[in-house]
Amino acid sequence: MPLFLTRYERGFGERTADNIVQERRKDLDMQNHYGVRFLCHWSDGASGTDFCLIDAPGLKTAMRVHQDAHGGVAADIMALDLSAVMALLDRTPNPVPTAADRETAAPSFCAVLFTDIVNFTGMTARLGDAQAVAMVHEHDVIVRRALKNTGGREIKRTGDGMMSSFRDASAAVACACSIQQAFDMFNLDRAEHLRVRIGIHAGEPVEDNNDLLGCVVQVASRICQNAEADTVVVSDIVRNLVVGRFEAVDLGLTLLKGLVHPSHLYRISCKFFHEPPLPC
Repeated sequence: MPLFLTRYERGFGERTADNIVQERRKDLDMQNHYGVRFLCHWSDGASGTDFCLIDAPGLKTAMRVHQDAHGGVAADIMALDLSAVMALLDRTPNPVPTAADRETAAPSFCAVLFTDIVNFTGMTARLGDAQAVAMVHEHDVIVRRALKNTGGREIKRTGDGMMSSFRDASAAVACACSIQQAFDMFNLDRAEHLRVRIGIHAGEPVEDNNDLLGCVVQVASRICQNAEADTVVVSDIVRNLVVGRFEAVDLGLTLLKGLVHPSHLYRISCKFFHEPPLPC
């Protein structure tokens, strides 16, 4: 579908962070009704101007979806030529996927999970490079076992952590709790504890060469970086998808590094989580 860039003049200081979060949620709730995808949203706080990148079947649809979602009327809308965007990024478009590719492709909507070893730099200073790398390998074994048991897909190693995706948000949270419980057991008889933080966000990332890119991935990574040791922190989108299945503590609005608007975060309580039995 064509890409459209919309611009909204909100006026400086007219909206709170909570207003922005609510409008974004309404956009996402409306996108399936109109057959569009909201790829990214950002704001210029100084001028009070919002921008949104939309994948939509046509210009009228791109204008209508915001208006029906929360009453926003675009001041300007611009159709973007995909080939020009690719040229600007010094890229060539990916080949059109075959039927076999589509059968094995990641779902358009997914939960993205990041793990990160807490204070890995300090661990390396205490243990030395070789032992620190061995601890990373222990992390990988624990995380990959949990991914296998919960249907997760490993995307890539991220230095001293890992990025993975899930078709279902509940599976992502179950995996995260399983990982934290496994590290609790691992640390019981260890002089050097391996402590991990986990962040999860959900949406429609862009898949490129077996990697996931875009706003969803960036937010998930920032949530992980903001989480405390031994915790699982999720976005409001993930929390809403798992209500009734997992207990969550409201952390309120948090301004994550590099992002313009605060994110509403929740800490998942894994205390009462019971890991599902291993498949036969």
